[in-house]
Amino acid sequence: MSKAHRGLLAAGLAAAVAGSMGVVWTMGADAAETPSAPVVAENPAEDPAAAPPLLPWGERPSPIKRGKIGASGAALKAAGADAAPEDSSTTPTALYAPKGRFAGAGSLKQERIGKLRQGAPPAPAGVADAADTKWWYYYAGGRQTGETDGGWVDLTVHKPVVQPGEYHTLAELAVQSADSNQIVEVGWTVDPKTNKDNEPHLFVYYWKDRTRSCYNKCGFTQISKTVKPGDVLPVGATKRFGIQHYNNRWWVAYDSEWVGYFLDELWEGRYTKAGLVQWFGEVTGDDASPCTDMGNGRHAKDEKASVLGNLALTAGPPVNAEVFATSGFYTAKAALKDETDPTEPVLNVRYGGPGDNC
Repeated sequence: MSKAHRGLLAAGLAAAVAGSMGVVWTMGADAAETPSAPVVAENPAEDPAAAPPLLPWGERPSPIKRGKIGASGAALKAAGADAAPEDSSTTPTALYAPKGRFAGAGSLKQERIGKLRQGAPPAPAGVADAADTKWWYYYAGGRQTGETDGGWVDLTVHKPVVQPGEYHTLAELAVQSADSNQIVEVGWTVDPKTNKDNEPHLFVYYWKDRTRSCYNKCGFTQISKTVKPGDVLPVGATKRFGIQHYNNRWWVAYDSEWVGYFLDELWEGRYTKAGLVQWFGEVTGDDASPCTDMGNGRHAKDEKASVLGNLALTAGPPVNAEVFATSGFYTAKAALKDETDPTEPVLNVRYGGPGDNC
C-alpha cells in the first residue's frame, strides 16, 4: 500500500460503557482459507456484485503478494509477502469460537460457553453443556460516532503469546449500526485453539441483532484470488484494513485488495449505514485475571506500544476518536503529534498491555 494515503483521515466519536451479557452456546474449531482478486466493472451499474473501483482510502485495488503455502508470519515478513494460506484450500472455513462485542451498555464482557465441538455451530439459547466455561472479554482502543459508509485503520500485525487456558488476542476494525446491534468486523487474530497454531490470521465476522455468527465464512462472499479470511499474515508488518458499504454490500479490504463482502440481505436491508466505528484490541480468556498480551504487550503509556494508526471514516465526519479501555489490564491512549495541543484531533491511538502481570 502506498504511504501517500496514510494521511487520509476523518473522525467524530462516541461513548460506550460496558455492560455484560450472558449467552450459552456450543462451538467448534476448524481452519481453512480462500483466495481471490478484486473484480472492478467498467460500469458498476452493469454488475451489482462489482467491487468499488477504489479502496476506502482512495487507491485502485491491486493483488497482494502471496506467500508460500504454510509460511509462518515471520517468514512472510522476511519475504515481503502480505499473506499466505495454510494449505491448498481455496475457500474460507467456518470457525465457531468466542468473539467479543464492544457496544456501550450492550457490550459483551463475560459469558458461559459450552465445550468445543469440531465445526459445530452455536447451540440454541439456553442450552447448557456439562463442560460450560466462563469467558471474560477485555477491550482497549478508540471509537467514533457519526453516520458513515465505513472506515479503515493501519494495524501492525503481532504474534502475542496466548496463555494456556485463554482463547485469543486480536486487533480489529468494527463498523456498527448506531444502536450497535449490527456489526461487520475485520482484523488479525492469534487463536491457538481455533486456528491450530500461534500465528496471526486474517479474520472477518458479522453480527445480526446482537447475535453471533462464525469467523471467516458465515455470510461472507469471497472474491479475491490471492487472499482470504484465515490466511496467515506477516508478523511485524503494518497493514491497512477497511470496510465500506457499496452496491448493497458491506465490502472488506485488506492491504491493497478487496477480499469479499457481506450482503445487505443478511440484515434484510436494515443495515446500510454505520453510526459507530471502532478500532480496538480484544483479549478473551477463562480467567478474571488474564495473562495474555494485547498488541505487543506494552501499556499505552509506553511510546513503543502498538498503535491503531490513521483512524479514518468513509464518507463521514472528521475523525477525533474517543479513547476507551474496559479494565486496567489493558490500556489505550491518544498518540498525539503535539501533546501540548488539547485541540489536536485523535487520529492515532496506542493500545495494549501484558494482562495481570502474569
